[in-house]
Parts: sequence; structure tokens; C-alpha cells
Amino acid sequence: MSVEFRVRRCNARAFRTGGDYVLYWMIAARRPEYNYALDRAVELALSLGKPLVVFEPLRADYPWASDRFHRFVLDGMADNAARFQGKGCVYFSYVEPAKGAGKGLLEALADRACIVVTDDFPAFFLPKMVEAAALRLPVLLEAVDSNGLLPLRAAPRAFPVARSFRSFLKKNLWRHVPVMPASAPLKAADLPNAMRIRKYLASIQAKWPSAGEALGALPIDHSVRPTSLRGGSIAARAALAKFVDERLDRYLADRDHPDRDAGSGLSPYLHFGHISPHEILLHIARREGRSKTRLFSDLKKISTSTEEKHKTSLFGLSEAAEAFLDQLVTWREIGFNMCSLRDDYDKYESLPDWAKNTLAAHAEDPRPVLYSPADLEEAKTADPLWNAAQMQLVREGRIHNYMRMLWGKRILEWSQTPQKALAAMIHLNNKFALDGRDPSSYAGIFWVLGRYDRAWGPERPIFGTVRYMTSASAARKLRLREYVERYRPDPEERN
Repeated sequence: MSVEFRVRRCNARAFRTGGDYVLYWMIAARRPEYNYALDRAVELALSLGKPLVVFEPLRADYPWASDRFHRFVLDGMADNAARFQGKGCVYFSYVEPAKGAGKGLLEALADRACIVVTDDFPAFFLPKMVEAAALRLPVLLEAVDSNGLLPLRAAPRAFPVARSFRSFLKKNLWRHVPVMPASAPLKAADLPNAMRIRKYLASIQAKWPSAGEALGALPIDHSVRPTSLRGGSIAARAALAKFVDERLDRYLADRDHPDRDAGSGLSPYLHFGHISPHEILLHIARREGRSKTRLFSDLKKISTSTEEKHKTSLFGLSEAAEAFLDQLVTWREIGFNMCSLRDDYDKYESLPDWAKNTLAAHAEDPRPVLYSPADLEEAKTADPLWNAAQMQLVREGRIHNYMRMLWGKRILEWSQTPQKALAAMIHLNNKFALDGRDPSSYAGIFWVLGRYDRAWGPERPIFGTVRYMTSASAARKLRLREYVERYRPDPEERN
């Protein structure tokens, strides 16, 4: 399968061979390697004999914009500024200083471009932003999918459960994974010198000055402070290496326990495009002694295998590696599958009928307690374990995966309606989580209400046949005293 399968034409404008450069509008895959959109832009620049301009903007008015998310993107911009330097490539970052200040900037850059290439990301505000740009730009706009191992267009439907999606992956990944993005697309690319376009780009930068790295004057939420986690592709690679070297072997045994810290910590980097799932897969395969050639041949063999050892395996690797890759590929990409094929991916109405029916049947059930959105945000509940999970989210921008499931189930129990529970989960996750506003995080939130799951008995108040979880059972199973103590709310944090 060719890379063209990942390219989507967004408008009917002309391809201008007489333009001065190829423009890559970097909005989701914010990295200089393992990036199909960058590969496409480099390929076009080479074929046209034109330099490449990489434009990475950060707007001020996206929903839930805050110091936390801006800082993470700015860290990545600092990495990119150093790594995109080259005679045939100009890197142009732009941090919007005020809402609407960047209006017209993309059009000005596109005015002298042969073509604009951008990232095809199926969630949050990005699809509408790209759609609007396609109507305004004077030149052809292409969107390129760098989201996962499976191209978005490869799936024929939105899969209702992970089991059927995993089966589809097993039969089809071998067609797509070998068509890898380049590990260093600019390193070997002999692009034309960009000197002659620098004067024009300098005039653009003078007309649209960037805010730089100072966050205090920006019109964003300053109450959501940056975490200690640094963003960018350099930090992402370091996190990957640390996980593979120190925690992968015990991932299967310890991943559900918050105090054992067996998770990868890669979800923020995946969300902001600072690392590619292809690079993660190759790193793990190398660690297990698999060459690319062997990995690809095993993928094809497994796709038709009926051997017992391949029934629960996608790649033929160790149990621990397969468990992690099932999260990275099956559970992450089923969210992208949903977002790319359903415009209502973030709406209550998109839940499966069985879940909506059972929740509706119990909509009038008495709730043990009702908490306001402010109570939830400030962790003012009577459940110390839930409060700890919420404070981990507020302080660190993440919740341990097992605790996130419990966190959502309790919000359902404490909300007047399941619709209000959904709204609360989306708001809290999108406001605080570094990996929020992402297809994968929407998948996790909607799982709480029955998406990708099945009916469970016995039928219970409020939940009906939606899967039930309690803090008491979690505490018995995992002995979470240290976790509760570590994330105990500070009274000052509640003011």
C-alpha cells in the first residue's frame, strides 16, 4: 500500500509549479521525523526543485487553551527550531499574541507557495480549521494522515468493540506498516537553497510578530499551570527509552497499579505529535531483537495464522510488549477510527443503543449524592480515592489509566443525568489532561458509558447494565493507601 493512501485533497485549487516554495503547515504531527506529512512536503519540494517552509503555529483561542498546553507545545517548538535548520528548509514558528492576531497569516504564506501540506487529525477543532482554510487558500491544500499504524482511510467502518477492531488490525496491518515514514526525511534531502525566500518570509514575520515564549500576557487560562513534564520530541524519545529499558518487562504485571509506575508516560507526546507510533513500535521491536524485515514478515504471517500462540498477538513479540502495543495500537487507534468516521464522536447520541437504553431506564434513579462541576474540579467529594485521582489530574496533567476508569464511573454515579456526567468528564479531562482533546481520550471517556464495551449483569441502580466499578473494590484489589496519601488535596488548591 502506498503513502498516497494517507493523502487527502482538501480543495480543488490548482497546484502551482511556479510558486516559490512548498509550505508544510504543521498543526498535529509536530516532529521532524517519522512524519508522513513532512515526507510528502519534502518529496514535493524535491520534485519541484523548491525549498521547504515549515510553518508551526500556536493559536490563542483554541478551547481550554492554558499555560499547561502552551508550554508543552513551546517546548516542542524549541526542539523543532534547532532540528529543522538547513539550507533548503526554513522553520517558521508563530505563537499568536492575541485572539485573531494571526488572521491572514496562513493565506499570506500560501500566496507564494506551490502547494500547502498539512496534518490530517480527526478530532478537536482541527478538522473544522483545515476545512475553513481549504476554502480560503489560493492554492491546493493536502492533508496527510500520520496518526497511527493503520491509515484512517483503511477502515471501512467505525468499529463498535475492540475485539472486532483488533481482528481487523491483525488481518490488515501487514499491508500498511511496512510503508514506514522516513526516520530523518531532511537529512538526505538535497533541497534547493532557501536564501532567496528569506527576505519575503522576514516581511511576513514583521507583519505578524510572534508572542514568543512568555505566557503571562497571552489570553489563555493561567490557572492551569505547566507540569514538570517537558514537551518536545527530544523529551519524548527519552521517555520512550526509559520506559523500554526500565518498565516494559513488568508492564503486564504492574500496569494496573498506580503505585508501581509501569506505564509508558507517552500519551502526552503522542497527543501533541512529538513522537510517532511507528518509532515506538520499531524501538520495541529492536529491543526484542527484531529487525524491520523480520517484524514485517511476522506481521504478514500472523495475519493468516491459526496457531494458538498468534491468537492474542499482533506482532509476535513478548507478552509484555504485546500488552503495551495492544494499548498503543488497538485501544488508541480505535478512537481515531471513531473520530474519523463519526462527526458525533464526542456526543452522547453516539453511544451504542444498548448503553443509551439502559442508562435511560435508570435516569430517574436516586443518586447517592450530587456534586457540582466546581466540587468535582476542586476534588471536594467524600471519596478520598476519587479526590486523589482528580488531584493527580490537576497537578500532573494525567491520571493513571486504571484510576481514570474509576474516576469516570464515579462521576456517572454522582451526576443528575448521564449526559451531565459526560459533559463533566469531557470538561475536566480537556481542561487538565496533557493527553486530553484527543481521539484516544474521548474513547476512554465514552468507555465509561458503554462505548466499546458490552452489557454486564446484574443490573444496578443508575448504571443499569453498564459496567460497574467502585472505589471500595479498587482499594481492596490494589491497596491504594500510598496513592491516596500522595495526591491528598491541599486546602489551598481548593481555593
